[in-house]
Amino acid sequence: MPIRQLPSDVASKIAAGEVIERPASVVKELVENSIDAGATRIETVIREGGVAEIRVSDDGSGIPADEVSLAFLRHATSKLTTVDELQSVATLGFRGEALPSIAAVSRATLTTRATGADSGVRIQLRYGETAGLDEVGCAPGTTVQAQELFGNLPARRKFLRSSAAETARIQEVVSRYALASPGVKFTLTADGRTILDTPGSGRARDAVLSVYGSDIASQMLPVLHVDGDISIDGFVSTPQISRGNRSYMTLLVNHRWVFDGSIAYAITQAYQGMLPDRRYPVAVINVVIPAHAVDVNSHPSKREVRFRNADRLFSAVHYAVRDALLAHAPVRQVVSVPTPVHTDAPATSAPAQPHLAPGTSHSPAGPQASSGQAPLPTTQLAPSAGSLREVLASLRVVGQIRQTYIVAEGPEGMYLVDQHAAHERVVFDRLRQQAKNQQRISQPLLSPTPCDLSIAQAATMEEYAELLESYGFGIEAFGNNTWLLRAVPASLADGGKGVTDPVRILLELLDAIALEQVIMGREDALAATIACHGSVRAGMNLTIDEMSALLEQLEVTPDPHSCPHGRPTVVRFTEYQLEREFRRR
Repeated sequence: MPIRQLPSDVASKIAAGEVIERPASVVKELVENSIDAGATRIETVIREGGVAEIRVSDDGSGIPADEVSLAFLRHATSKLTTVDELQSVATLGFRGEALPSIAAVSRATLTTRATGADSGVRIQLRYGETAGLDEVGCAPGTTVQAQELFGNLPARRKFLRSSAAETARIQEVVSRYALASPGVKFTLTADGRTILDTPGSGRARDAVLSVYGSDIASQMLPVLHVDGDISIDGFVSTPQISRGNRSYMTLLVNHRWVFDGSIAYAITQAYQGMLPDRRYPVAVINVVIPAHAVDVNSHPSKREVRFRNADRLFSAVHYAVRDALLAHAPVRQVVSVPTPVHTDAPATSAPAQPHLAPGTSHSPAGPQASSGQAPLPTTQLAPSAGSLREVLASLRVVGQIRQTYIVAEGPEGMYLVDQHAAHERVVFDRLRQQAKNQQRISQPLLSPTPCDLSIAQAATMEEYAELLESYGFGIEAFGNNTWLLRAVPASLADGGKGVTDPVRILLELLDAIALEQVIMGREDALAATIACHGSVRAGMNLTIDEMSALLEQLEVTPDPHSCPHGRPTVVRFTEYQLEREFRRR
């Protein structure tokens, strides 16, 4: 076929498809325009998931009457004048494609009154064609109404989901921008029902409360971190609040809602050792970065951005969230729940609910136990008052259970410390600090020991030999897949039993680097495995002085809550629980 220029109506529909994918895309573009116009109130009304009608009203600066028609021309914008300004975009909208794209796929009406004007203007368009332009009386600000979305593109409509699903997508958009702009009052009404109403108080926590409710808002920790010209603020949930996917993570760059895998990964990595596998936190994180350091022009709908120094940003977000967690995360508390004890008695009635510590709640997970079942104590994790670092400073060691758990008395109850997990954390943090300071502390072996590696292990060794040496290993290639082991990290002898099988340890380290680096980073995987082998074990008898010294060391570590592999170091039994068990209450 010969090359031909597309007709303007076809080209406009293709361009609209890049920006307007579904009703939520319309809402996103209009809300962004309202925020750019300085609105303090944005009201969104939808019908039938936005397909029948979308109406977004604001009290912003409005559009001058002589510019209203220009607003519906492609690439017409008030936010850019030169190509150089693309390098430092400071507004949410800038492409000049939103209004013409919306008008191309709907029956659109825009009513606006500019600041200082005596009257307003209304323009009506029918699938891209102007149908009327009149002077009207209206309040200052702008209202855009889009009806019969994709009425001229029935094939596009077929790809939309149910009204409920499209409404949920719109609610997500409005909620994200409510979190991004807490100084703006947002309302969202769907088919006559208000489903979101924020106060617009300017306080970020109030926006979180409106979007997520009081249960989550009360468990959100403040984040504030400055790294040169990068600042990070927002909220993250305590480890007691988690979700099965990343949809509860709101990522903002200069108050623009974006999708960025690197920032999301930095947040989840900050919870390493605090959340179970495949669980994700609730987070609202805003990164403020110079406009010239971020490219917001890399995606037609501006959903994705690119950073000039992504590695530095990743580190800044990671440390910001980690610092917030370490400063505020509570001690884990043991809570009694029922464990059935079966007897021959028939099931006739349900027993009383188990006793719970103050401030905790219980939701039965299944059918009630029968009268032939008696509640026995087991444990689950719940938040408690006070930071772990404060608690560790006040603990008094009482003894040891099963040569595995340290028993200590402290504020509000009894504490059990897993001696292996605690020492593993101490050794891990010491190793990472030594590596950061380029301190190589090795223990030479009596004679070089050959290590025969598998093909995969040999490949890992080739790639990470320098890293292994930085942690104290003395290794030397010996041909084919064999290496000589001349020294091991001195910390491997700290567990009290010396280095009994250095070859096995090295092989396990190589496997750990290959498998765990996806989850915790290759250096952390290496240091965690060394720490595991170099820590006191379960079954080792410790004196009172040794146990007290271990708690003192744990207190000063950067992250005393868990071992590098995620197991908790300390749990608490409250005085209330003890008194209830002994029927003193």
